[in-house]
Amino acid sequence: MHGNAMPDSYVYVTEEGVTRHYADGSVEALAWEDVVEVRVVTESGEDVLYILLDRDGEGCVVPRSATDATFLARLRYLPDFDLDRLNLAAESAHDGVVVVWRSPDPPSALPDLEYD
Repeated sequence: MHGNAMPDSYVYVTEEGVTRHYADGSVEALAWEDVVEVRVVTESGEDVLYILLDRDGEGCVVPRSATDATFLARLRYLPDFDLDRLNLAAESAHDGVVVVWRSPDPPSALPDLEYD
């Protein structure tokens, strides 16, 4: 029997926030009002990841393949968010992590996170 494979996760974007449900049942969620930093993670041959973080360094990992116009439109509501900067980081040929936006009133320091 052939069928479509179950996706690794689902991402839901609402006016209140973003939520990612993983196939193992775990959930990451973050309210838009709590977002203080947006990072882009690129790695050759892998999906680009958008990382949304709160003041405690907790957040939500959103694969670019799971985004749509709603997600990108909602990011534009963050103060002085630059979609061009986000796109340049996502299209970068260099592997790494780029902070593309920080809240005008960020916490003193957010932790460096490691990604699989």
